[in-house]
This record gives sequence, C-alpha cells and structure tokens, in this order.
Amino acid sequence: MLHEANFPWPTAGHQPARWRFGDGVGTCAGADRRSDLDAQWRSRVRSGQCGQRDPGTGPEGATPSGDIVVTGTLVRNPNLTLSSPVNAVSSEEFQLRQTNVAEQLIRELPGVVPSIGSAVNNGNGGASFVNLRGLGTNRNLVLIDGARIAPAGLAGVVDLNNIPTALLERMEILTGGASTTYGADAVAGVVNFIMKRDFSGVEATASNQITQRGDGAYFRTDLTIGANFDEGRGNAVFSIGYQQADPVYQGARDFSTFNIDSFTGAQGGSGTTVPGRFTGLGLGTNQQIDVATGRLVPTYSLFNFNPQNIFQTPFDRFNMFGAAHYEVAPGIEVYSRGLFSKNNVQTVIASSGTFGNSVTIPYSNPYLPAGARSQICASQGLTTAQCAAAAAATDPTSPDYRTFNTVASRRFVEAGPRLSTYTTTIFDYQAGVRGSITSTINFDVVGSYGESENVQRQSGNGTLTRLRQAALATNTTTCVNDSNGCVPINLFGPAGSITSDQLGFLLGVTNSTATRTTLGTIKGIISGDFGVSSPLATNAISFALGGEYRKYTASVISDELTQRPNEVLGNGAASPDVRGRYSVKEAFVEMIAPLVEDRPFFKSLTLEAGGRVSDYSTAGTNWTWKVGGSWEPVSALKIRGNYQKAARAPNIAELFSPFVVGLDNSANDPCAGAGVTAGSALGAVCAAQIVSAGATPAQANALLGSIPVPSAGQVNVSSGGNPNLGVETANTYTIGAVIQPDFFPGFNLSVDYFNIRVKDAITSPTPGDVLGACFSPLQAATSTACSAIGRNVDDGSLNGSAAGILLPLSNLGNIFTDGIDLSANYRQDLGFGALVLSFNGTWTNRNKFQATPTSLNRECVSYYSINCGSIQPEFTFNQRTTLTVGGADLSLLWRYLSPVTYEPAALADDIAGGSTGPLQDFRRIGAAHYFDLTSRFEVNEHFDVTISAMNLFDRQPKVVGSTIGSTAYNSGNVYPSTYDALGRRFAVAARVRF
Repeated sequence: MLHEANFPWPTAGHQPARWRFGDGVGTCAGADRRSDLDAQWRSRVRSGQCGQRDPGTGPEGATPSGDIVVTGTLVRNPNLTLSSPVNAVSSEEFQLRQTNVAEQLIRELPGVVPSIGSAVNNGNGGASFVNLRGLGTNRNLVLIDGARIAPAGLAGVVDLNNIPTALLERMEILTGGASTTYGADAVAGVVNFIMKRDFSGVEATASNQITQRGDGAYFRTDLTIGANFDEGRGNAVFSIGYQQADPVYQGARDFSTFNIDSFTGAQGGSGTTVPGRFTGLGLGTNQQIDVATGRLVPTYSLFNFNPQNIFQTPFDRFNMFGAAHYEVAPGIEVYSRGLFSKNNVQTVIASSGTFGNSVTIPYSNPYLPAGARSQICASQGLTTAQCAAAAAATDPTSPDYRTFNTVASRRFVEAGPRLSTYTTTIFDYQAGVRGSITSTINFDVVGSYGESENVQRQSGNGTLTRLRQAALATNTTTCVNDSNGCVPINLFGPAGSITSDQLGFLLGVTNSTATRTTLGTIKGIISGDFGVSSPLATNAISFALGGEYRKYTASVISDELTQRPNEVLGNGAASPDVRGRYSVKEAFVEMIAPLVEDRPFFKSLTLEAGGRVSDYSTAGTNWTWKVGGSWEPVSALKIRGNYQKAARAPNIAELFSPFVVGLDNSANDPCAGAGVTAGSALGAVCAAQIVSAGATPAQANALLGSIPVPSAGQVNVSSGGNPNLGVETANTYTIGAVIQPDFFPGFNLSVDYFNIRVKDAITSPTPGDVLGACFSPLQAATSTACSAIGRNVDDGSLNGSAAGILLPLSNLGNIFTDGIDLSANYRQDLGFGALVLSFNGTWTNRNKFQATPTSLNRECVSYYSINCGSIQPEFTFNQRTTLTVGGADLSLLWRYLSPVTYEPAALADDIAGGSTGPLQDFRRIGAAHYFDLTSRFEVNEHFDVTISAMNLFDRQPKVVGSTIGSTAYNSGNVYPSTYDALGRRFAVAARVRF
C-alpha cells in the first residue's frame, strides 16, 4: 500500500494542481488534469518534475461541483480530511507488479491475510476473496466507486476476479470499522476500487508471464476506449479484456513431488490408497491387500496425491466495463456504470475413490482373493466349510450365500484426477443522478442491480450408490442388482485393475451445482454545508444524510446426486438446495466540523461524527455510530483518531444453510491407535461415541485399538446455518499521526494504532476446540463436550459415514486484533532524474478468536496449525525503491514476512492426544524476503514496455509437511498462498496509447 489519499484539492482554479510524487506530495503546474494521455504531464513525470497523479484529489474523484469522494465518509468537501487512515494503491503499482487480478496484489499487502485465491486448489470454489486483518472474508466490504456489487455466494462476499483492473485509477483501503458510512459488513474495513472518470483516448495492453521452469503461463490483454463529448459536458468509456492462466502442478516442484507427513517426516498421503485398504473386519487398523499373496496385511502404503494437485489454478476470464456521465443541465449530471464478467476457474484434485465408505461384499465376489477371504471368514467366525460354501454360492437365494460389511478405502487411480470447473457470470449495473441543490448543497440518487451465477461441474468422482451396487456382485459381468447397466468392480486389485467398463459405470455420471445471488440497492444522499462554521474556523461544517435500501437473494440449486449426503464420492459435504433472502432499510447522517483553523498550535482541529440505523428483515434494528477527529498543531504534523461501533448482520449462508456433513482438518484422533483399550477411561469415551452411532457396546469395544487415524488429515464435520442468529457488533478505534516535516522536504510518515474487538461474533468452533473440550482433559462419556463427536459405526473413525464433529454456528464468539500500521515515503530530485522510496508495514500484536465461552481463546498471530487457517505473520512490510531517469523507470520491490511457528495450543492438544506433535524442523518457518525487479521505459510518446522478474532470487517455500495446517492453505507440503511456490517468474507487458 502506498500513502494515504487524504490531501485536499485546491479550490481556486488558478492554483497549481496537486499530484503525488510517487508516494509524497508536490506540485505540478500547467498539466492538463482532465486527460490521462496528456503528453505534457507524462513528460514532467518522466523528467522528475511531477510524480504520479494523486487520483484521490483530481477530477476523477470529483462530483460535478468539484467535491471529493473519499473512502470512509459520505461527506464531500475538498477542504476536509478524515480521521481514519486510508491507504491507496495506484494503478501505477498494479502495472509495476504486473497484476492480472486484484487478489494477486491484495494478498501481498501488509494488513491483509491471504484468502481464497489462485494458489488455493482444494477449497477453491471458483472465486477470490480479501481478508483484512485476518478477521474473515465476510467482515470487510469490497466496493467499486463506493458502491456495492453483486456478491459471489451465500456468504455475501465479492469475488475479486470480477474487478475491472484495466480502468482502475486507484484502490483505497480503509481499515477499521466503517459500518456507519457503508452499512453492515465493514467491520475490518473497506476495499474501494475507484475507476478512471474522464478517460479520453485509446489504450491497448498485452502482457505475458511464465515461470523460470517453463510452466504457469499467464496471458492478459485489454482494450480501453474513451471520449469526452459535447464540449466536455460528458464522457463515456468502455473497456474489454481477456485473461488466461495455465496450471502449475505440485509434481513439477522438487519440494512438493512427494507428500510428507508433518508428524513423522515420512512420505505421507491418504489412507484411501491402492491396492485397497479394508477396516471394520476385526483384523486391526491397517489392512491392505497384498497383491502378491492375496492376503490382508497389517501395514499399508499411503497414496501420494501431491502430483495431481496444483499450485496455480487454471483460469480464464472475459470481462467488460463501461461508464458514462453527462451534465444534462448546469450542476445536474446523470451517470451510469455497468460491468460484465465471465470467468472459469478449474481445480484439479487427486483421483477419486471410496474414502472409508461402508460396503457390503459377498464372500463369492469374483475379485475377492482367496487369502483375504479366508482371513475374513475366520474373523467373522465362519468355519472352513462355511467359508468354502459361501465362496461358491453365486445365487443370492442360496442358503450358503453370505456377505460381510467392511469400510473400503480404495483410490480409483485408473480414472485420473477429479476436475471441478467453476463458471462465474456476473453483471452489475448502476445508474443515478447527482448535482447541486444550492451552491453548497448537493444531492445524489442512485440505484443498482446485479446478478451473479457460479456453476460448478464435476467429473471423475463416482457415486456411493453405484459403488455399493458394483461391489455386491458374484460374477464379473453382472451385479446382484443389475439396474443401470451395472458392471461389477474390482476393489481388491492393484493399480490398473479397474477396467474402463467398470469406470464407465462407476463414474458415468457428472454432477453440478449452481449458486445464484442478486443485489438490488437504492440510495439517496444530500451533502454539503449550510455556510455555518465554528467561530475559530473558516471552513463550514459539512454534513451528509440520506437513506439506503438493499435486498439480497441467494440460492443453491444442485442436481439430485449432489444433494444426497455422502453420495458423490470424495466430494465432502452434500449440497442441498438453499434459498434465502433478506432486506435492510437504513438512514444515516455524518458530519465533519472544523473547530479551529490557522491559530497558534492549531493549524486545524476537526471533529467527525456519524450514525446509522439499520432495520434488517431477519435480525431486527441495529445502530452504529462513529466519532473522531484530527489535530494539526503545525502544518508538518497531524494527529488523528476515531472510535466506531460497527456491525455485521448474519448472511444468507449463516441463516439458511441446512446442516450437512463435510470435511475439516485434524491429523490426530485421540481414539485412534492400538493404545486405546476397553475398560480404560479413554476407551469408555471412545466406545460411547461409537455406540451413539448405532453400534452395540460389544461391537464398540471390539473396535478399540484398531480405529484408524483420520484419512489424509481430514475428519468429518457437521455444520450448517442458524436462523436464530443476531447481529454481531464491533468496537474499533484507531489513533495515529501524519508527519511531513518542513525541514525534510519530500518526506512523509504516518503511523496508526488499530484496535478491533468483535462481540457476539457469528462463529463456530474449530475441530481442535471440540476434540480438546472432550479429551484435553478427558471428560465423562456422557458430557456435552464428548457428545458433540460422532463416529463411524463400522470402524469407529471420524471418516466415512460418520456424523463427525459438530460445529454449530452461534453468536457466542469473540474476536480481537490490534497492531500498528506504518507508512513512510521519500522523494529526492537527483537532477538527472528522481528517486522515490516508499515503505508500508503492519505489526499485528494480537489476533485472538474464541468461538464459545468454553472454547480456547486462541491466538493465531505468527502461528500456524489446523486451527489457524491462513498464516498471519507478526510483521510484514513492502518497500519499493524507484529510480526514474528520462523516460525509464527501474523499480525494486522488497516484501518481508516475519518468522512464524507451530501453534503452542495445537502442540498441547497433540500431546494430550498421544502424539509428540510435528517434527521439530516443521515447527518453524523463518523470515521470508522476496524481491521483484521491474523496468519500464517509454519507446515513444504512445508506446511503453514493462519487464519484470518476480521472486528475483527464486526463494523456495519452507517445507512443513502436508498435515500441519488446513487443507486450503497447507498444500504441497508448504503454504503456497503466503509463500511463493511458483519460483522465479518473468513478465513482459506492452502498452499503446493514443
């Protein structure tokens, strides 16, 4: 992030325009402020006379009356600044970083924790999100020109893949509560993408990127056309773009070719493997077919799923953006904006299989090896004669016909990987009229409507019904139930033994889910001043007041297979149909009052206040408010602070999603392993959980000592919405200072402390919370804590058909974070050019999360584990050094992430569960330094080229194994969203302007 965009625009027309010198402030007289293509301005920038334009204070951010639109307030006055820190990232920074989608840049900024994006494969639903301060993607707002757009799903969050970056003027980030200004959800802050307003001319760009290893190619092209018309009374602009990215497979990197178990250091992977593994037979935990002898052996080889997974998701997008405004009468302007985007994201996940599913198999199954059959007969109490008779009984009506039940884990490697293609189509349109009521009072009435649809199409999965039908066979050509052209399946053979005909039946169905959302908004604002000012100030007290109405609808429509629990193999949770809607009516008022101006020790003293009342159709009435101010004792120093009460209403997913069984992360199960015995206190708890699933006490006790560990470090969890949820509230405050010393021209510094506390937070416990509540310390079998855990009736595990761990949503959570943001910028004219230095860093002191009053108040800053999700280092910074000489720039970006370690609370849970925890070497990730070098030069007035080398020194991510964190972020033995897994990359871009 660059420096704040809170500099006033001069009110007198003869004064020089104010531009930002890279990151500082200076003057650049005589430049045409209306055109981005003004040759005189470009020449002055290149020569060092002018820095890059400060778009927050130029015409692009202005209303017809010249008032400034500043992120974080509805008050528009060119002479007033905010008490809240607003950090800006210009379009120049996007170009220097060769950014293709907004998420790629945002996840690397201080104060942002990487969220779902291009580096997330297993867990990517086809969208990319922002997570400010690590408080969750649903606790910040993403806006375009200060307005909401249609969200991507039931959680109401905006997909960053749809932001039209080709026309981007700047991105402003306001951290801390902003619910008074923008309504619900702005608890952690706001990301506001501000588009160019008066673009005139033609601009075409094309860029290509590729890794040093020859993969991960990324192509992008954009064309933008704009024009002023009717003697400058109007402007229209249209931009169209296309992007395409290739995958980067984990098998193409040395550190991720083989899956590594974080707790043993050995080659890890999934217990759903090949040859197949079978449990629940009374033979012990780890029973795999030995293809040489045909017997079940008590050890098994794990399946290495890494090579089929990816570090960069394939992506293609076609997008359009258009905007226009026209002054229909003096002081009255109509305007509109529309965007359309269609993008495809594909995830590639390792081959499907039967992931611990219960199946019934005849003793006469033609693929059951004789050795395994004799073992199973013995474990089930059959005599040799009964076993032989059952093996020969191919007719289900025969008295000798017998079957056995087992939990089967067999990977269908013959089918290749599972593919999920997510196609998102969004359109969002806005139209309004704004203008002047009097010379000092303005109005703005605007309406918008948007729709988003995300369609997921899956292939390569298979279904549980067909699996069970194909396993129940007594010959190689027909099944006991021969419907749908059933082909018997060979679950007992080595890799390659499942034929194409068998796969054709098992995988011969595809499944799909469509998620649709709409957002309709109408808003009216009156802002300005009545000419009343403080006796000690010149500028009048400014205000804004108005009302807003928003209506959200969202639905999930799935095919019949996807709606069935556990039906689609390897698909995690079922996706039942969901429909929900809610609306909110709001009224708001804001005020900025200059109290003292141009007095000794009071260059300025300003008070800011506001309030908003919101009436939700689902959650009732809620009030938010803010108060703040700034004091400039001298022109070189400003001290600022604000306090806000923010709020977030429950979204449609939190209210209306039905309970389903899905997957979450836990590498350990206290009930797994040979050390758990019947009669012990631990055994009694484990047996009771199996009994609650439907087993008899004898059956449950028989499973103790042979319960398998969670497959691939994942356990079943039961979760869903809660229609009784209420509004969560947050108290946030910031206090800081901006220093621009007169004795040090070209330098400015800002430092701000932030503090955000969310009460009545809508949260659910982590699997670690639930397991710890029961087993650490051990509770009674009948306790509420232990009753929240359900087990597979057939093998006692937390996988397969188990209900798993109960993770209910409630308003019982508490979240807290605080820290310091620091920004420093310096520009020096060197005579032959200009040197610009910028620094932006965030120190996060705490980020604590407590799901319920009895849950652990968990700290995740600088820690990683299955409980902490994406990594949030204690200190991160971006430092850019840019040298400009004539028509050329040479710029070096240095990104830093401080060391992180394995979460102490997770280690304590590991030890309580009988584990020694992860390997010592995996418990720490050292500081990371990344350097990106970019050179940009003008070939001529209309053509420039940008060349970049990202991750210049090819820094590799630290290997910590694949079971130490959550699946979405701990992938390929590393954390690829936080630490670059692609390696050194090269990019080149060309831009033509007329």
